[in-house]
This record gives sequence, structure tokens and C-alpha cells, in this order.
Amino acid sequence: MMELQVLWFILVTVLFTGFFFLEGFDYGVGTLLPFLSDKDEERSMVIRTIGPVWDGNEVWMITAGGALFAAFPHVYATMFSTFYFALFLMLLALILRGVAFELRTKHECACWRRSWDAAICFGSAIPAFLWGVAVTNLAQGLPINGNMHYTGSFFDLLSVYTIIGGLAFFFVFAFHGAAFLTIRLAHTGLIYRIRRTALKLGACAAAAFVACLLLTGSNTDILKSPVALAALLGAAVLFLGAVKSIRDEKFRASFTLSSLAVVCTTVGFFAGLFPRLMVSSLMPEWSLTIYNASSSELTLQIMTVAALCLVPVVLIYQGWTYWIFRKRVTEEDVRQGHD
Repeated sequence: MMELQVLWFILVTVLFTGFFFLEGFDYGVGTLLPFLSDKDEERSMVIRTIGPVWDGNEVWMITAGGALFAAFPHVYATMFSTFYFALFLMLLALILRGVAFELRTKHECACWRRSWDAAICFGSAIPAFLWGVAVTNLAQGLPINGNMHYTGSFFDLLSVYTIIGGLAFFFVFAFHGAAFLTIRLAHTGLIYRIRRTALKLGACAAAAFVACLLLTGSNTDILKSPVALAALLGAAVLFLGAVKSIRDEKFRASFTLSSLAVVCTTVGFFAGLFPRLMVSSLMPEWSLTIYNASSSELTLQIMTVAALCLVPVVLIYQGWTYWIFRKRVTEEDVRQGHD
């Protein structure tokens, strides 16, 4: 019978995988918004593609954080103190982004709307970059002492490896967002403008991803896991396939492949960490694992029952939302005031 700690490690992995897959194209769309068009109508179409779902995508991050808090409270405490300033910056960016979605349509002034479009871009790009920094830091290891306390500073989180990791996440999410837009928009001219942008982003993302993968091999031990190695190499192949597909104008295939690349990347990092959740760079035995950082057996049992009841409801609801808003966005949608 599977241990509850292992079960919750898998659940946390699934939640973060769903978050990076859904919020990945969400961040990408927001990041690209000011650069795809100078026309307000076309920008409104771009926003409309994620307008009904962006806040639902954020729920995956909240749920993943809640799962960490419930199942591995020591990891939750150490992680949030470790990344305190980075998370504070991310929170500010996300607040600005959420406000921008709501306020950009409250005034017809072009300057007003462009300012909020820039805020959406900023609020999408910063979290994308910071998530890459965070994930590569977890893989590389952090100065965590025997009391599960982080002993470094914010600038200790920045290194060549983690910055490359941040750039890899940024460019991959931007490409992922571009691929998403090609299957959600009905404006042919805008789609082909996005395709040209996506090809440039794909080249940058491929270079950053390969550099990140090489540095992962030299700076961490996660590639010693056969599952992690296969998943990350598979992610690289899938992403190259996504770039080729968008070049060949096979837009659905491109989005599918970029989605699988994001999924494989997330699974690869978690598989390489297992059974650890936070690696100590001071001493390996001080690392936080699913065993020394978990809640009590009774808490895990109660939370397992709750998760089995509630997670399917969330999945069904979000699937229904995407089904309802599955049609391509047209100019008419924006003219009718649905942006």
C-alpha cells in the first residue's frame, strides 16, 4: 500500500504541473500583450482569450500552496521564509496584473489602456521569471541548517544557473502563450503575426532550455534519477517539436507539444528531487524530505479524504469552464463589449 507521504508528494506534483501548464500560457499571453499589436481592438481580443479563465488558473497555485501547508508544513514554513522577498515581488506583480485586467476597460483613453496593458505584461513576466529562479534553486540546493531554517539572503538565490532557469521559464511560457493564442483567435492577420513572434521566442526558449538542462546536470544531482532524466530530455524534444509545428502552421499540434513539454519539465524536476522537497546545500541530511517535514499520519488521512472529494469537483468545474469558452475569439466579441 502506498505511503501517505508519497501519495501527497504525487498530489503536490500534479497540482504544480497543472499550475505551470495552465498559468504558463496565461503568463505568456500577458507577457506578449503589448508587443503583438498597436490596435486596441486586437489587444482586447488577446485579453479575451484568457479573460474567463486566468483567475481560475491561479487557483492551482493557491491549492498547491495549501497542499504543502497541510501535508508538509515544515516545507511550507521554510520555503516561504526562504523565498520571502521573491514571493513578495511576485505577489505585487500578480496584484497589479489582476487590477489591470479589471481596470483597463473602465476608460476609453488610449493612454489609460496602454498603461494597464503594460501592467499586465509586467505582472505576467515577473512571476514567470521568478518561478524559474525558484525551481532551479530547489534543485540546486539552499543553505538550510539542521533546524530547517534558511541561512542565506535574497541575493544568494541568484546565480548563473538560477538566472538561466528564470530565463528558460520566461521564454518557454511566452512561447506557450503564443501557441495558445494561435488556437484561440479567429483573426488571421493577428495569428500570423503571433506565429512570427513565436518562432523568435522558440529559438530563445530552446537555447535557454538547453543551457538550463546542461547546468542542471553540472549543478544538481536530479539527473541521476532515470525518470527525471527521461522527462527532461523528453521535454526538450517535445519543445523542439512544438517550434517545428508552429513553423509548419500546425497550431494545435504546437500547443499540445508545448503543453507536454511544460508537464514533462515539472515532472522531471519533482522526480529528481524525490523524496526531498528542499535540498540543503550545507549538509544532505538537513534536506527537507517527505518524511521529516510531513504532518502527522492522522492529518494526512483526513486531508486525503478531503482531497479525494474536492479535487475531482475542481477538475470538473475547470474543464467545464474551458469547454464553455472553447470558441475562437472574434472581432465581434470585442465590439459587443465582452473584452
